[in-house]
Amino acid sequence: MKLIRMSEKPVLEPVKNHPWEKSAVFNAAMVHENGLFHMIYRATDIGGHDKYGRYINTLGYAVSKDLLTWHRHNKPILSNDVPQELRGPEDPRIVKIENTFYMTYTGFGGRALGDFRICMATSTDLVNWKRHGVMLDEPNKNSSLFPEKINGRYCMLHRRYTDIWICFSDDLKHWEDHKKVMSSIPDSWNKVRIGIAGPPVKIKDGWFLIFHGVDENNHYRLGAALLDYENPEIVLARQNTPIIEPELSWEINGFIPNVIFSCATVLHEDRVYCCYGGADTVIGIAYIDLKDIRFDYSKW
Repeated sequence: MKLIRMSEKPVLEPVKNHPWEKSAVFNAAMVHENGLFHMIYRATDIGGHDKYGRYINTLGYAVSKDLLTWHRHNKPILSNDVPQELRGPEDPRIVKIENTFYMTYTGFGGRALGDFRICMATSTDLVNWKRHGVMLDEPNKNSSLFPEKINGRYCMLHRRYTDIWICFSDDLKHWEDHKKVMSSIPDSWNKVRIGIAGPPVKIKDGWFLIFHGVDENNHYRLGAALLDYENPEIVLARQNTPIIEPELSWEINGFIPNVIFSCATVLHEDRVYCCYGGADTVIGIAYIDLKDIRFDYSKW
């Protein structure tokens, strides 16, 4: 089971005359709404790693009909203008529940070690967002809500280093019943740590979850798992091999080499699309048809 790239070239690249996104665009959320694909992407001024200096994150907006040609706003839709986001918002993930879009993201304060928190914003149009502040007051990231309530409660996946966790809430403010869902696997492509990619999507056999894994060389690849409908803390299956890994030059060479990292999994018609960052520098799109999603349960 593999993802298929839509293009041999990035679909979104930095704009040199936009100071806020002149160096890198990557790690984007994406949804399909009203016949269009909408992307909320992370952008940086000097590259998203402290070895390049005190970079600043912002979130930009782009829209497309075909996932290959994107039209974007000239200015960011979220900037580093609140205390928990002094270094900016990072790595958004978006779901739609009823008539509201919920975006979870990492608020990077940069004031001390571990000063990053899961934050949330909401919108009805994907351009204008209302911040709701910190959702989980602990060093945490790689979060997403499920696109529907589970047994009457909101459900969120997150990452307590080095594993994928799940928790539940009645009001999106108080989170309880935290439980580890998936761990890294020794002597594998995800031996060091794992975290979710985009939000889980509902297919006929369960919740299809794409996740990232990191090895001892800090190479990032994507894998796939299947979670139970009613009790998503139960992993029904997990593919042992990656569904995509760095192979193209722009996935191998960039600010952080050998990285494919995703924050967006979108089910549209008979296909699941994955929007991903290549080497923390540019953005690509890959997909898998629903008919090709097959897990080998005997190996799990």
